[in-house]
Amino acid sequence: MDVRNCRSCGKLFNYMSGPPICDACRNSLEEKFIEVKEYIRENREAHIGKIAEDCEVSVKQITQWVREERLMLSEGCHIMIECENCGAPIRTGRFCENCKKKMCGELTGAYTGGAHMDDKKDASGKKLGSNKNRMRFLDNQ
Repeated sequence: MDVRNCRSCGKLFNYMSGPPICDACRNSLEEKFIEVKEYIRENREAHIGKIAEDCEVSVKQITQWVREERLMLSEGCHIMIECENCGAPIRTGRFCENCKKKMCGELTGAYTGGAHMDDKKDASGKKLGSNKNRMRFLDNQ
């Protein structure tokens, strides 16, 4: 059993997973999330500072919800955060579309380009590379 102090209120609680906050603070935070979501829906022109002030939530918490993609902001909304890679303005998530595409391409290239020489084949279908690293079995006669 993992007992911890709640990061918000300081009370002891049985920690299971996720952020180290007790059930009461988790429920309170979820109510604040719903309040912020409704406020943004009704006040599309509001800036993040105004939302935080009116809903009594930190700007950091609102930004976290946007980065977690729990809050997806419409085109008319003035809330913008920065891409963690290049700093471009984005409406949700951690990275802009260009950085996502670039990372996807790099990962795909690393995956497909990482094939061993022994696995590559020539035009006739014959394997290239040496056989020195292959496993060999002795016949039991």
